[in-house]
Amino acid sequence: MTIAVIDYGMGNLRSVSKAIEHVAGGKPVVVTADPAIVAAAERVVFPGQGAMPDCMRELDARGLRPAVLAAAKEKPFLGICIGLQMLLEHSEEGDVAGLGVFAGKVRRFPEERMVGPDGLRLKVPHMGWNEVRQKPHALWSGIPDGARFYFVHSYFVDPRDASLATGTAEYGIPFTCGVGRDNIFAVQFHPEKSARDGLQLLKNFVEWQS
Repeated sequence: MTIAVIDYGMGNLRSVSKAIEHVAGGKPVVVTADPAIVAAAERVVFPGQGAMPDCMRELDARGLRPAVLAAAKEKPFLGICIGLQMLLEHSEEGDVAGLGVFAGKVRRFPEERMVGPDGLRLKVPHMGWNEVRQKPHALWSGIPDGARFYFVHSYFVDPRDASLATGTAEYGIPFTCGVGRDNIFAVQFHPEKSARDGLQLLKNFVEWQS
């Protein structure tokens, strides 16, 4: 009944694992780079931070690509931040291919559109709290529509199939910040840094029967 948090060397995973442990109801949470442990886990969390080219390189260097792709087909799977972006086909960041679980691209916030409602320039990366508009999904249970989550990113996902979007936010432009299909749910924001509503999302994932 293990919940595996995939460690491919990118980002501090302690906050993710500790937040999941807090809501896991005693289920073991393991941070691992071992494909066999990922394969045996009941649920898989795919987090990360940093640059997309580095993340893809490190994932392959550790031999984790097959385990991630298998988990994304077979069991409850939660992507966080870069763990969402890596599921797409291609990223403008470094002009690199992703895992191709979802058709679409990862795009940089367009500089010419980075203007707030007050007319002031918006900084990239987008960093801080932002409202998320939900589309119906079990992982939003108990979380009010428009709840605020914590973001740190310069790129956003643009899935080819708009119906994959489970959450949207706005930063100069409207953008997809959550996707879902079958057993996969992935978000651009950091639920582990998003207070009560973030913990509720993680709790929903732990209990999710996809």
